[in-house]
Order: sequence, then C-alpha cells, then structure tokens
Amino acid sequence: MGVNLNGVLLAIDAGNSKTDVAVVGRDGTVLGVARGGGFQPPVVGVDTAVDGLAEIVGRAWEQAGGAGLSPAFAHVTACLANADLPVEEAALQAELLGRGWSRDVRVHNDTFAILRAGLDEPRGVAVVCGAGINCVGMTPDGRTARFPAVGKISGDWGGGGGLAEEALWFAARAEDGRGLPTALADALPAHFGLGSMYALIEALHLGQVPSERRHELTPVLFSVAAGGDPVALSLVHRLAEEVVAMSAVALRRLGLHHEEAPVMLGGSVLAARHPQLEERIHELLAVRAPKAVVGFVTAPPVLGAGLLALDAAAVGPDAKARLREHYGVV
Repeated sequence: MGVNLNGVLLAIDAGNSKTDVAVVGRDGTVLGVARGGGFQPPVVGVDTAVDGLAEIVGRAWEQAGGAGLSPAFAHVTACLANADLPVEEAALQAELLGRGWSRDVRVHNDTFAILRAGLDEPRGVAVVCGAGINCVGMTPDGRTARFPAVGKISGDWGGGGGLAEEALWFAARAEDGRGLPTALADALPAHFGLGSMYALIEALHLGQVPSERRHELTPVLFSVAAGGDPVALSLVHRLAEEVVAMSAVALRRLGLHHEEAPVMLGGSVLAARHPQLEERIHELLAVRAPKAVVGFVTAPPVLGAGLLALDAAAVGPDAKARLREHYGVV
C-alpha cells in the first residue's frame, strides 16, 4: 500500500551552488528528499533554472512514493537564490505556478530559509555572509525587512568575495609603496605558492590562478588579522560594522529594536566564528541594538524552507518540532 500524498507540502532551498528539496507531510514528517546543483536564473535563464528545479523535485516526489504520478502539493515554499527583488520573486512565483505543482506557491529569497532555520518562530533578523552579504527579517504577522543585496549598486559591502578583493587592493598598494604596510602583501601570494604581490597580480590577470579561487584569500585575511595586522583588522572591523548596520536597520523597520529579538548569523564567513569579528559585532550591537540576542545558524537551510511551508499551512508546534528533529535540531 503506497504512502498517502494528499495534502503534502514542498520545501525548496535553492542556493547558488546547491539545491535541497524536501516533501513534507502536514505532521512534519519528511517523506522524500533530493539534492541537485545550484539555481542561477541570471546565468541560464528562468525557464532553464526552473527546469533544473523540476528534475530535483521529481526525484524527491518519487522517493516520497509518487512514482508514476505528477507532483502535486497543497503548498510550495521556494527559497531561491537570485530572488533579490520583489519583481524577481513574482516572476519566479509565476513560473512555479505554471509548472502545476500547486495552486499555493510562495517564493522567498534564500536568506529567509537560513533565518527561519535558526528560529523557533518566524520572528527576528538574519545576516548571511558567504560569497556575498545579505540581511532579512520577519515577524509572525508576515511583515518582512530586506535589502536589494545585488552588489555595490545597492550599497553592499562585504561578503567573502568582497573581502578578498579588498585584501588584494591593500596588499598590492603596500608592496609598491602607495599604501600602508601590511602582512597581507606576503600572506596572500604565499597562499598560492608565489613570492610577491606582483606575481599574484600577474597570475590572476593572466588566468594562471583562476578567478574563482580568490575566495580562498578570505580565511587568509582573517588569519593575518588574528596576528594583529592593523590593515587586515580594519577590514574585519568594517565587516562587523556592516553586519550591525544591516541588523539594526532591519530590527528598526520591523519595530523589534526596543525588545529582545534574535539576530541570527549564518554563511561561511560568519559561521567560522572568527573571534575578532564576533567580538566586534557584539560590541557594536550593544550600542545600536542593545536588546538583540545574537545566535548562529548551523541547521541546513532546507529546514527553514520546510518550517516556512508549515507556517503557511498553519499547522501546530508538534509538526514543526518533528521536522526540526529530522534535521537534528532540538
């Protein structure tokens, strides 16, 4: 006898590098899961990107017991990378509705999945710093706070990629005399086995060191900062200022700045728990949002997408607890 798939929910967390999908019962039971590649509509187009999602959804649906049947869900929550603006969310929602998986589809930026994964209720703010940086907030009544987060044109600073670029800039100027001395001038080229910044600049410019490897320099920056280098430490402190600025503004927009509210930190840079960065964040938040409670998100973002789906289905706390338990979060 097959599994009863009536009323099941679909949770999608689609990042730039990987996608996780879960078919979830209304009681919080995970019936099927699947993983696939990243979700990049700006690179491949919306249709092709959603085609990739459809293949992953199909595998999760089959694992749940739906082999031979078209995927059908009571609700779909899709937390998607590159859904940075409301107009992009609307376009992606229309595309997902057109696939016929459900009549009830909600699309969020993937940062909302990370936020919800770290919260007992949909209330608080999250700052995510991985390759880029982003911040979102939400309240139980459905209000949200967010930033465009599409790079320098939207006022962003930071992220692993941005930190690597800044470190290279300061190191290059230190070596040729235009800037202040810094240990970054030796540490950055040494990471690639090179003897000077000039050699690293040449290798990056000519493609001998692929540009996608620049992100490897971010941990080097933090290591140099930990050694007390003033230039490297100034970059770490500036990142803390950005994290706190985004958090404080989001809390204020939601009316949470005068009460205890969680500020969840996630993404590879923040999850690494660099002491100088973490200490500075706490110092600055104590001034700008003294009642904020800092936490770190280590749970998989697909859990957050699943919890958002259960929120939308208006189920009780037992179902959410069961889903958290499945992902090892209690």
